[in-house]
Amino acid sequence: MSEYFHSVTLDKDKCKGCTSCIKGCPTEAIRVRNGKARIMPERCIDCGECIRVCSYHAKVAITDPLSIIGKYRYKIALPAPTLYGQFKNLENVDKLLKSLKMIGFDEVYEVAKAAEIASRFIKEELNVRKSRKPLISSACPAIVRLIQLRFPELIDNIVNVESPMEIAGQLARAEFCRKNQISDDNALGVFFITPCAAKVTAIRNPITRLKSSVDGAISIVDVYGSLVNNIKRVDDENYDETFASQSSSFSGIGWANSGGESSSLSTDNFLAVDGIQNVIRVLEEIENNKFTDLDFFEGLSCIGGCVGGPLVFENGFVAKSRIKRLVNKQTSQPLDTLSINEIYANVDSYFNQIIPPRSVLKLDDDLSIAIKKVELIEQIHSEFPGLDCGSCGSPSCKALAEDIVRGYASDLDCVFKLREKVKKLAQEMIGLSEKIPGGE
Repeated sequence: MSEYFHSVTLDKDKCKGCTSCIKGCPTEAIRVRNGKARIMPERCIDCGECIRVCSYHAKVAITDPLSIIGKYRYKIALPAPTLYGQFKNLENVDKLLKSLKMIGFDEVYEVAKAAEIASRFIKEELNVRKSRKPLISSACPAIVRLIQLRFPELIDNIVNVESPMEIAGQLARAEFCRKNQISDDNALGVFFITPCAAKVTAIRNPITRLKSSVDGAISIVDVYGSLVNNIKRVDDENYDETFASQSSSFSGIGWANSGGESSSLSTDNFLAVDGIQNVIRVLEEIENNKFTDLDFFEGLSCIGGCVGGPLVFENGFVAKSRIKRLVNKQTSQPLDTLSINEIYANVDSYFNQIIPPRSVLKLDDDLSIAIKKVELIEQIHSEFPGLDCGSCGSPSCKALAEDIVRGYASDLDCVFKLREKVKKLAQEMIGLSEKIPGGE
């Protein structure tokens, strides 16, 4: 398997080897060996759970600095819907959009508008794909990669529609080039203002297309301070009229919260779940054919939805409440025929690559050897206490047994096994001393 970029990384100098991170990782991608954590790149899905729980800030997300836009002659910002929930008393979205231009962007294209467009394409998919239910949202890249890794049988359930970020990137490029009569070359840079690390990885290493339509991702927390100051400076009487025509996608802003995507699909037969451990439990049920009568499943890695991302400034629950108020206060105009035709002409809205399974969990290419290894894992596991304490540096006793079979660990990494070994050696030494003449 070829290596690829990961946004979530480890700062070894800050790591204390405390094992807090290994318990919450949904793909068991972290081990602690020799007093330091190690992220296994073949298992990591960049969900950012380890970033949340690390009290030493040893887990960090690599994002692009704001200064990177200086490499481009033309710069376009794609604000995630989550950004709107970061600011207190933001009654007019136009202020935020103008503030983004004030920090160096030439144009702003709302991902919320693209979310509204994505909803239209998903509705079409719901009408066409009747045999394999439920359809699973493709909006959260961490969940898509989770399915690749742990639930490959559900890959065909993933709705074949690009994320709002990718749709926004394509439309922003086309619109900017048309308005300014330029070609889309290396002089044009498009940047997503992101609440999460998984989006960074989705840009650098897309799995549904050959190349992302977005050039980079800047974290919300990195631009928050500048935007707060600029919002205060914006003159209510001095808006650029082009902003008013853009900020009408308030149903798209609702995508920032869990359930926002599902609510835009004109169906009540959906299930929206947030928090990656909760999503895993539901995916297990779907895998066991428990929800075949359900039309749509929206799974979001972060608690509360994207508002709970690890790269945001505001508390997720506060941001969620603000998003709700914004959506309730505004109305969205339906897409007109002209807009729809323009979208079809400029957007590759469906996946142009098949999502492959990631078979990193298999023990061996030879089935007979793999079966023997499974049996050995079960045997070793049965000899452990089953406390899943994590003191060994593996997330569970079962994981330690697998690590031993793979050659990554030994049974003495288990503190209980080590204690038994030390006790046995002590008894043997006592026995030997008693046999030695003159021994006491």
